[in-house]
Amino acid sequence: MEERLKQLPKLAAEVEKESKKYFANLKRRTPKNLDYVMQELHDKEFAKTDCLDCGNCCKTTSPIFIDKDIERISKHLKMKVSDFINTYLERDSDDFMVLKTAPCAFLDTSDNSCFIYDVRPKACAEYPHTDRRKFIQITDLTVVNTFVCPATYNIVEALKERLPMVSNKKMRRK
Repeated sequence: MEERLKQLPKLAAEVEKESKKYFANLKRRTPKNLDYVMQELHDKEFAKTDCLDCGNCCKTTSPIFIDKDIERISKHLKMKVSDFINTYLERDSDDFMVLKTAPCAFLDTSDNSCFIYDVRPKACAEYPHTDRRKFIQITDLTVVNTFVCPATYNIVEALKERLPMVSNKKMRRK
């Protein structure tokens, strides 16, 4: 897995332009069954992928913490909300609450498990969002996630094979 994680940014960069173009075309002509196809590809990938073997998302990025997450986790840790925020969070340039540090303060790096797994942020529970309804709305985020998550990279590449981009070239009639 370590070797795959080293290669992932390069692999993702090599197909980034193609992926952005693919999703732009997909947005213009979104198949009605896209969410079902994505769910199927997601399930197939995660039947063979164990996030505990990787943990790259927890090591390199931060989820967005919404108010409900902050309240739930603070309660779980028996901390005041203000103390939790001051200890672990900061506002990013987009005005979202995110972790101050990477890797995640709640990650056990010995086995990639999470100390707050049962109460983790919604963004963590839903990551990498490839099985989300109305998937077409988060294609930009998905391209970004291909640089972080090997499973997301695999799912996007499988999607390109499953639903190939159709050219809009005009055909001349004879």
